[in-house]
Amino acid sequence: MKTKNIILLSALLIAIATGVYFYFFKTDEKTFLWKTYRVERGDIKILVTATGSINALTTVQVGTQVSGTISKLFADFNSIVYQGQIIALLDTTFLAPTRDDAQASVEKANVLLNQMKSELDRAKKLFDSNTVAKSDYDLAVTNYESAQSTLKSAQAQLTRAKINLQYATIQAPISGVVISRNVDVGQTVVSSFNAPTLFTIANDLTKMQVYANIDEADIGQIKAGQNATFSVDAYPDELFSGIIKQVRLQPNVIQNVVNYTVIIDIANPDLKLLPGLTANIKVKVDEHKNVLKVPINALRFNPPTEYIDTISIIPDSIKKKLKTNQTMNLVPGKFAFLWVKKGGAIIPCKVKLGLMDSGFAEVTGELKEQEEVVTGMMKEDNNASTKNPFMPNMARPRRM
Repeated sequence: MKTKNIILLSALLIAIATGVYFYFFKTDEKTFLWKTYRVERGDIKILVTATGSINALTTVQVGTQVSGTISKLFADFNSIVYQGQIIALLDTTFLAPTRDDAQASVEKANVLLNQMKSELDRAKKLFDSNTVAKSDYDLAVTNYESAQSTLKSAQAQLTRAKINLQYATIQAPISGVVISRNVDVGQTVVSSFNAPTLFTIANDLTKMQVYANIDEADIGQIKAGQNATFSVDAYPDELFSGIIKQVRLQPNVIQNVVNYTVIIDIANPDLKLLPGLTANIKVKVDEHKNVLKVPINALRFNPPTEYIDTISIIPDSIKKKLKTNQTMNLVPGKFAFLWVKKGGAIIPCKVKLGLMDSGFAEVTGELKEQEEVVTGMMKEDNNASTKNPFMPNMARPRRM
C-alpha cells in the first residue's frame, strides 16, 4: 500500500514538472502567424483616370460689330437655327441717318467733280490757244484730281455706313442649336476692341468632345487612338465611350500641377450628354486577361530575419538577398521573391513580374494557381501566453 502511494506521488510530481516546463520554457519560443492570399487568375488593367468637361464639336460665339440697342430677338435658348437666319436686330435709328448722310456726301462730291471737270476743259482750251498761263491750267488739273479724291472718300464712307447698317441685322453664322443667349430686347450693346457676345451656337450636339485634364505623370501613356470610357453625374449608372483624338502640347498649371489637355471624340445620338457636364474619365492603357495575379503586398513582404535563418534549404547567398528586401522596387519584366505557404512553413518562390496595377501584379514562374502566398504577419498576444496562472494578481499602484 505504501509502495503504491509512492508511485502515485512520483507520477503526480512528474506531471506537474512537465507542465511547468512546457508552460514556462516552451511558450517562450517565437511563433509566426502568417496572413495569406490564395493565388487566382484574373484580368489586370492599367487605367489612367482624369476629369474633364463635355463640349460641342464646334461652338461659335455670335457678336456684333456695331453699337446699338437690341430691338428684336428671333432666337432663344435651345432654338434650332440655320446658317444665314436672322436671329436679332439692332435699332437703326442712328445707323440709317449715317448712311443717308454718306449718300449725300457722295452726291455733293460728284457735283463738285463735274464742276472741276468743266473748269479743266475750259482751262485746257484757253491754254491751247495761249490765252491763260500754264499755272492757271495746272491749278485746274489739281482741282479736278482733288475732286476725284473727295468723291472716292465719300463713296468709302457710304460703303462703311451701308455695312454698319447691315451689321444691325444679326445672322446665324452656322446651323445648330442656341445654347446661350446673353442679351434681352432693349439692352444696349457697345462694340469695342472685343465684340460683345449675343448668342452661343453649338453646331451639332450629336457629335461632341471631352476635354480631359491629364496629369504630367500619366501623359506619357496617352496616345491618339486609345479607347476611353467616362461617366457623368447626370447618368451615374451609365458608361459612355470615346476615342482619343488629340494630345495637346500646351501645358496648363492647375494647383501647381502641370496638366495637358486631351481631346476625346464621343457620339451623342440620343442627345443625353449636355455641354458643360463634368466627365470622370478612364483611359485603358494596357490589359492582360486570365493571368496569375498576386497582391502587391505579397511582393513587398519579407519575413523576419530570425525566420530566414532557420530555413536550412536556402543558400546563404539567397538569404542575404532576401534580408535586403530587394523587392521594394517592383519593375515589370524583373524578378522578385514571393513567400509561399507549405504546410506550417513558408518558402521563397522566384517569379517574373508582368503588368501591374495599383493593387495586383501579373506573375509567371513556378507559382501555381490556388497556392497561398504570404502578404503579412498577424500580431500575437504575448501577454496571454506568458502569464502564470498560479501567480496572484498584484494590484497596480494608483496614479496620483
